[in-house]
Amino acid sequence: MHAAQQPAVPAAPGNALPPQASGAEIYRAACATCHGIDGRGAPRTMLGFETELRDFTDCAFATVEPDPDWYAVVHEGGPIRGLGHEMPAFGEALTGDQIRLALGHVRAFCTSRAWPQGDLNFPRAFFTEKAFPENESVWTIAGTSGRHAGVSNDLVYERRLGARNQIELKVPIDFQRNLEAGAGSPWAKGLGDVAFGFKRALVASMRTGTIAAAGAEVILPTGNQFKDLGSGTTIFEPFAMFGQMLPHDSFLQVHGGIELPSEPNLAAKEAYLRTAVGTTLAQDRGFGRAWSPQVEVLWARPFGAESEWDVVPQLQVSMSKLQHVLIAGGVRVPLTQRAVRKPQVMVYFLWDWFDGSLFDFWK
Repeated sequence: MHAAQQPAVPAAPGNALPPQASGAEIYRAACATCHGIDGRGAPRTMLGFETELRDFTDCAFATVEPDPDWYAVVHEGGPIRGLGHEMPAFGEALTGDQIRLALGHVRAFCTSRAWPQGDLNFPRAFFTEKAFPENESVWTIAGTSGRHAGVSNDLVYERRLGARNQIELKVPIDFQRNLEAGAGSPWAKGLGDVAFGFKRALVASMRTGTIAAAGAEVILPTGNQFKDLGSGTTIFEPFAMFGQMLPHDSFLQVHGGIELPSEPNLAAKEAYLRTAVGTTLAQDRGFGRAWSPQVEVLWARPFGAESEWDVVPQLQVSMSKLQHVLIAGGVRVPLTQRAVRKPQVMVYFLWDWFDGSLFDFWK
């Protein structure tokens, strides 16, 4: 569905197809001229334009996007997602049901069931990690005011390995009010504790709308503990994640784990459970910019201490037409120990680099 030069023409109107046409029949009539009977794309000599078409049998490409994005491109044409005019609009040639049947046939070109479908890739929350393996770069900024004021910058790089695995690198760069400093240097700044993580999706079912994953993270003591930029000890963190589709484009995500420091005298063991519930709304009859409001509820309990509860209302918005660049904003509001724990204002910038360049697909 990638295109860029001379517009094509829909091959067959919906009323030219048998009333009970199958997805394969609709695909052959409307799509195969360009995309090929086998989904690998017709030869350029037959197409009349130079743009190389994507291979629908390539599971890494064909599974990553959710059905609504495929539907939007078929119904409205390539430009609705910043793609080229060679992909025409079929919204008047095919009915909605016919488009969905054709897309079901396109999905079948990927013959491996190991690849989770993009519909299980729910919107990213600030704290509740998602189970879907991703190719993303994320920059998160969080600011706190008051006596313990600070600004944290978390730079996260995620890379998918095969169908279900993902590795992650997290680099924090923090600015923290230093209560012990003299009047000339009230702020400590520098690298925080760098983390390396791995996760694997264990369950991915479109039939039930469920995805689950497990993994672990190692947090290294790269930050200066005397400036409150790090813990001073290596922390091992096993975790598990769960995601569930809900009616009306809504979703539930759950993420739980435990932090195990190698030197308990420097950092406490801590168990945590995070939950995010939200929905996605799209402009322009469901084809335009996506808005995803959600609320996180966070629980954490350091061993030997009281539980900490927080709520994080937030909103994610797609920026590019391809929806591979997103921003989000939210506020972390403590519900307990409010005398010492203050609200945090948070924003993130997300680039799904697998989908394309940061500067492409904006118009």
